[in-house]
Amino acid sequence: MKPKIALQLWSIKEVCEANFQEALKEVKKSGFDGVEFAGYYGKSAVEVKGYLDEYGLEAAASHISYEKLRANLEETVAFEKTIGNKRIVVPHATFSTFEEWQAFIAEMEEMAVKVAEEGMEFYYHNHAHEFTEIPGQDIIDYIYKHAKHIHLEMDLYWLAYSGIDVFAWLEAHKDRIGLLHIKDMQESPKESTEIGSGILPIQEYVELAKQLALPWLIVEQEAFQQYQPLEATSIGYRQLKALVEEVYA
Repeated sequence: MKPKIALQLWSIKEVCEANFQEALKEVKKSGFDGVEFAGYYGKSAVEVKGYLDEYGLEAAASHISYEKLRANLEETVAFEKTIGNKRIVVPHATFSTFEEWQAFIAEMEEMAVKVAEEGMEFYYHNHAHEFTEIPGQDIIDYIYKHAKHIHLEMDLYWLAYSGIDVFAWLEAHKDRIGLLHIKDMQESPKESTEIGSGILPIQEYVELAKQLALPWLIVEQEAFQQYQPLEATSIGYRQLKALVEEVYA
């Protein structure tokens, strides 16, 4: 099965802020199968589900802050069920000591168990600092070894940015990886760019997704050089779609 392609809506956050419904309509026009949410801009679960149904989009996942989950887990799970989402992703955390990370991960694991009991999956999304923030500690590896209910949404851009041997790391942790963020890297200045315009081995990432039989690939872009966000992410979709067609042929 070919993976579906979603857009992480943080990529077009200004468009979403201006008119969330119109933003989703434009995402579908670009060809995307679904979206990964990064907030709901004051819309109710019923409204969001209505937009998804109207435009033929699926909820691939949703980034939800740990603070919100801790404060309102039951309510949040109900919201996500209403919109048809099965994957809750903690998008970021940072701590100054390893002990703080350990305590946070233990709390996340308890939450992940509760989410699993509701028939959903709980993820943590990496950046680069989890590999460099605490000297000698790979925080994502610690999650892998000590938090069995937490799945990994690996952002391959940030994994490469951290200086890790990307493919060796992914091979060692592949049984917990459930989602991939695909974005390309401009060499100078080092920042994200349209898929196909940078230096990362995107085709090899797609081949990895095939090996892991992943259901979704998620396009994200955080910096924009030549194009506005909607146009840039549309280019990213077309480039990734072409690679998926080639790799899965």
